[in-house]
Amino acid sequence: MSIEKITNPFDARHWIGHMEADYMYTLGVVGERFFKELKENGRIMGTRCPNCSIVYVPPRMYCERCFAKLEEWIDVGKKGTIHTFTIATIEKDGKKLEKPVIYALIKFEGAHGGMIHKIGETDTVCIGMKVEAVLKSPEERKASINDIAYFRPTK
Repeated sequence: MSIEKITNPFDARHWIGHMEADYMYTLGVVGERFFKELKENGRIMGTRCPNCSIVYVPPRMYCERCFAKLEEWIDVGKKGTIHTFTIATIEKDGKKLEKPVIYALIKFEGAHGGMIHKIGETDTVCIGMKVEAVLKSPEERKASINDIAYFRPTK
C-alpha cells in the first residue's frame, strides 16, 4: 500500500461512466401526517413539546432540546414572516431565467424552524415582510410541499 499523495486526479481510482443508484426516500410518520394535513385540510402543522412548549415547523417526532416525544399537533396558520431570502436568476441547468424567482425562509409566529418556499405576486421582498401561503386547489394537491403554490405578501 502506498501512502504517497496523489497529485494528478486521473491517477486516483475512479469509475468512468454512470453508476445506477436506486433508492426510495420515505417521509416517515411525522412527514406523512404533515403532508396529509396539507393535502386534505389545507393546514400547515407543527408539533409542540410537552416539556419545553416549543412548536416545531416542520414537525418533528422528538424535541431536539429535551428529547421528549412530540405528540401534540398544532395548526400554525398560513401566515408567516420572511426571515431571509434569495433571488434566483439562473436555472439549475445554467440558463438565464426569463423572470427571477424569489425563495425565502418563512418563519411562523410562535414556532421554531421554518419553511423554504417561493414568493409570488411581488417582485420586491424584504426581511420581516409578512406573507401568507397560497394553496393549490384541493383537487390539485398531492401531499407534497408543492401543495403550497407560493407565499404572497399580506395586505
